[in-house]
Amino acid sequence: MLSPNLAYVMKHPGKFFLDAVKNFSANNGLLLAGALAYYALLSIVPLLILSFIALSHIVSQAELLHTLGRYLEWLVPSQSKAVVNELAIFLENRTAIGWTLLITMIFFSSLAFSGLNQAMSVIFYHRFLKRKRHFLISALIPYSVILILGAGLLVLTVVSNLLEALGQHNLVLGNHAWSLAGVSGVLLYLLGLGGEILMFTLIYWMMPVGRLQFRHAIIGGVTAAILWEITRHILLWYFSNLSQASVVYGTLTTAIVALLSLEVVATLLLFGAQVIAQYELIDKESQ
Repeated sequence: MLSPNLAYVMKHPGKFFLDAVKNFSANNGLLLAGALAYYALLSIVPLLILSFIALSHIVSQAELLHTLGRYLEWLVPSQSKAVVNELAIFLENRTAIGWTLLITMIFFSSLAFSGLNQAMSVIFYHRFLKRKRHFLISALIPYSVILILGAGLLVLTVVSNLLEALGQHNLVLGNHAWSLAGVSGVLLYLLGLGGEILMFTLIYWMMPVGRLQFRHAIIGGVTAAILWEITRHILLWYFSNLSQASVVYGTLTTAIVALLSLEVVATLLLFGAQVIAQYELIDKESQ
């Protein structure tokens, strides 16, 4: 049997969507997304550096850079090589990292998640009216997410290396041999997509005060990931074929393109949160 809220959405899908758009606009969703993208741009390099310093004791730096180069393309289409090159240059001089710089990087790497926490408090305001989150928990959430992302990068590195090794073998049946390179490529793509869905799902599940039902979070995660996949391919095609960003912005091209990509991701992420919040706020009297 359908829940009352789900029944309402199925009966009035257009109205539900328009209400979500109106509330997203009322909450200044685009401004929140812009602020979140800005903080994410400040956070991404320090976060990657910290992750590499920690994980290089477990996995080789070359393997980490290779994995990052593959999957960073999912976040900043067409600019992953530039980011990885800058990261590699910094890592060559990491002996110069002192305690002051380390603490500074920890602070900047948490900015995006702190901003996301604040944005979620605006979108899920009805939850904050009913309950409050202890300030220590709010302060620790960004660093908890950093640890989770570091663990995720480690898993991605190990599994992607295993899948690439699989692609170098052939499947032999009788007198016929088939290369597993195609299978390996598909599995690597599915690994990235699965990680993307899991990331969105965990954000929807963890960030709002009072955790969502996991099924709601995973539906939001799948939807946001699919929308970003479609948008990512459009952006990649645009930057590769039509964009004149390098002519207009010169050496700032990487930062500008990365900021645009991050703003699109942030908009989709926050609008997905708004849809979930709108679902929770459905007035049963209107059904």
